[in-house]
Amino acid sequence: MQKYRHDYPEHRSNLYFGGQQQDDMPNLQFYREQIPSSPDGVFIEDYHNNWKWQYLKLERVHSYIQWLFPLQEPGMNNQAKELTKKEIEAFLQDETAKKRLVKSYKLMLDFYGIQLSNDTTGEVRRANNWHKRFDNLDRNTHNNLRITRILKCLGTLGFPHYQAPLVRFFLEETLVKGKLYNVKESVLNYFIFAVIDKQERRDLVEYAYKHYEPKHEFVWCPKKIQMTFSNGE
Repeated sequence: MQKYRHDYPEHRSNLYFGGQQQDDMPNLQFYREQIPSSPDGVFIEDYHNNWKWQYLKLERVHSYIQWLFPLQEPGMNNQAKELTKKEIEAFLQDETAKKRLVKSYKLMLDFYGIQLSNDTTGEVRRANNWHKRFDNLDRNTHNNLRITRILKCLGTLGFPHYQAPLVRFFLEETLVKGKLYNVKESVLNYFIFAVIDKQERRDLVEYAYKHYEPKHEFVWCPKKIQMTFSNGE
């Protein structure tokens, strides 16, 4: 997580991946509707238009998530490519690609029973289908890895302000409302620490501490920091 938050220092993907130069920028080409994902052969608009509400497919197929949410690190699909610095710079200048990334985010939020309630701030809330989708999320814990990837991708490709609202949502669901028992550990260990903004990350740790029981088992920040939380400083 530290490497991610510091933009992968000395990362080699700027030059080569698998022996091939990355001048073609496959992730950006995919988001520009120029090439399909591999190995599934699906274009980005097809994902948005034809995979929506296809919950069984979204659950069982594991090769699409690296295309929808690319990172500067490898995933389980060896036919997906790592993002390069050059590609990130180009993606951030491409408004069409960024709008499509938000659509991908909404697609996966719906799969998890969540709705993006404010496209500007990134605020989220429970969707109408949250009961069944939460059950699926609790049963299939590989989705915790997917959510971590989504959070990292949002931070890399122009939507870091979307990170904290989603993490806050999961903290509230797990620590306050007592839902998503099998997601709670990932929220505390990974989701929080994917948030790039240091103050937002600290605020999330404080929120977690104030709602975590028993307090003496809270290990996600030093005791000295916990004391400042307790004293309201």
